[in-house]
Amino acid sequence: MVRTSCGSCARVEKQIAPVVAAAGVGLVVRNVDHDRELAMEFGDRVPVVVVDGEEFACWEVDNGELAEALAH
Repeated sequence: MVRTSCGSCARVEKQIAPVVAAAGVGLVVRNVDHDRELAMEFGDRVPVVVVDGEEFACWEVDNGELAEALAH
C-alpha cells in the first residue's frame, strides 16, 4: 500500500521489488489515494506490505524476512 506523495513508499517499493521477483511472485502496488476503503483503513500508515492478504510490514521491511515469508 502506497500514497502518491510518499517518499518512503517509493523507497520501499524499489527495495522489495528484487526480493519479490526472486521469489517468483508478482508485486501489486495499491495506491490508497485511489481507493476510499484503503484510505480509510491505512490512512497515513504507509508503506504497508501485505503478503497473502495479511499485513506483513509497515514503514520498514526486512528483505530476509520478506523472502522467507514469500517462500511459504
